[in-house]
Amino acid sequence: MTARAHAAGGIARLAGALSRGAGRGGGTTLPGRVFLSLAPAGIPELAAALTDGVTVVSATNGKTTTSAMLAHILGAEREVCHNGAGANLMSGVVTTLLQRPEAATVGVLEVDEAALPAVVSGVAPRVVALGNLFRDQLDRHGELEMVADRWRTMVGGVPEQTTLVLCADDPVIDALGTDRERVVRYGIDDPAVALAKRDEAADSTACVRCGRAYAYDAVYLGHLGAYRCPSGDHARGVLDIAARDVRPLGLEGTAFRLDAPDGATEATLALPGLYNVENALAAIATAYALGIPTATSIARLATFRAAFGRFERIPMDGREVVLILFKNPTGANEALRAIAPDLPGAHVVLALNDRIADGRDVSWIWDIDFEGALDAAASIVCSGRRAADLAVRLRYADVPLDRIDRLRETDVALDRAVADAAPGARVYVLATYTAMFDLHRQLADRGLTEPFWEERR
Repeated sequence: MTARAHAAGGIARLAGALSRGAGRGGGTTLPGRVFLSLAPAGIPELAAALTDGVTVVSATNGKTTTSAMLAHILGAEREVCHNGAGANLMSGVVTTLLQRPEAATVGVLEVDEAALPAVVSGVAPRVVALGNLFRDQLDRHGELEMVADRWRTMVGGVPEQTTLVLCADDPVIDALGTDRERVVRYGIDDPAVALAKRDEAADSTACVRCGRAYAYDAVYLGHLGAYRCPSGDHARGVLDIAARDVRPLGLEGTAFRLDAPDGATEATLALPGLYNVENALAAIATAYALGIPTATSIARLATFRAAFGRFERIPMDGREVVLILFKNPTGANEALRAIAPDLPGAHVVLALNDRIADGRDVSWIWDIDFEGALDAAASIVCSGRRAADLAVRLRYADVPLDRIDRLRETDVALDRAVADAAPGARVYVLATYTAMFDLHRQLADRGLTEPFWEERR
C-alpha cells in the first residue's frame, strides 16, 4: 500500500474511533468519507488486501438479503468482509474495507444502485451479481432506464475475466450478459406459482432491443418472469441455476427444487415469498461462481435467518410482531401477497416516512395493489410522517373509514395494534426504511430484539 493510502487509512480509522467515543456514531460511513477526501485513488489498494477477491451485489429489491445470504454461505469456511450494517454507498463500502477483519480474505459488498458504477471501478470485483431494477426513490435515482443505462455502460467496461451473475427473470438484467462468456444466469421456472396477470406496477415490459411489448409465459413478480419478444429480438436466457417445483409454506418459508450444473437439490428457506426465492437463487448462483457447490450453499442457507426488517419475527406481550421493509410498489405488493394466507385475525401497521433515505416522493403508494389486500386484517393503523397519505390511499382502495386508525408515531401505533391483538395473534408492520430503523431501535431499547445497527459500528 502506498504511504499516502496507508496514512489516510490510519487517520480515517482514528476519526471513526473518536466519533464513536464521543457518542456521535459515524462508524459505518465517517472513516470512508475521511479516506475518500485524503486518498481517493487508494480504493483499489484496500480491495486488493482481500486475496480471494471482492464480490459486489446490487439490485433495487433484495440486495441486503442476498448479500447477507452470500456472506452466510462463505462465512462457514472463510472470514468475510461484509457491509452487514447496510452502508452501501461509496463511503460505507470504503469504511467496510478499512475496518475489515484481520483474517478476512473475501469481500461481499452490498452496493446501492446509483453508486454501483463507481464502486465497481474502484474495487475491481471478481464477481458482479445483479438482481433486478424497479422504480425506486425517483427523486434520487431518476427513472429506471437512467439507472439501466449507467449499468450497461458499467458492464461494458468490466474486464472479461469478471463473472456476471444475472437475474435472467429481469429483461434488463438478462440483456447485460449478451456477448459475454463468464455469465451465470438464475431464475424461477415454475408456472404453477406464476401470477394470473402482470402487476400494474410492472416496469420493464418492452423489449430491450426493439421496444415491442414482451409476451410472458409466466410472471412471477413485477416484470420478472419468462418473457419473449414477439419479434424474436430478445428472450429470457437459459437458466444455469433454476428454482422449480416451488412450494410456499406460508410465513414459515418456501421449499423448492434447485437445478444447477452440479446437480439437483431440495431446498427449504425460512423466509416466505417468491422474492426471497430470487434472493436465495442470487446468493447460491454467486457462491457457485466463487466455487461453492450448490448443495453446500443450500445446506448452509438452512440456518439463515432474516436480515433487518426482512420478515423479522419478534415476540411482544404474547403476540408475534413481524417486521417487513417496503420501499416501492413491487416490494410492497409481494409483501402483501406473502402475508395474505396468514392475514385473517392479524393486525397491520403501515408506516410511511419521506426522509432522504426513504425518498421524498411518496406517490409510489398509489401503485400498490391495496384493493382487497387487507380486507381480512382485524385492524389497520397508518403511521409515520405521511400517515395521512396512507389513510387516503386506503380509502381509495375502499377500506372503510372505521377500519383505519391513524397514529403518527410508529411505536405508539405498534403498541395499539399489539394491545388490540388477541394473545398468540400476529401483528404485521410494513414500514419504509427510516420508520423501520426508528422502530427497530425502540424495540431494541425495550430489550425485545438485538440492536442491529449499533452493534455493527
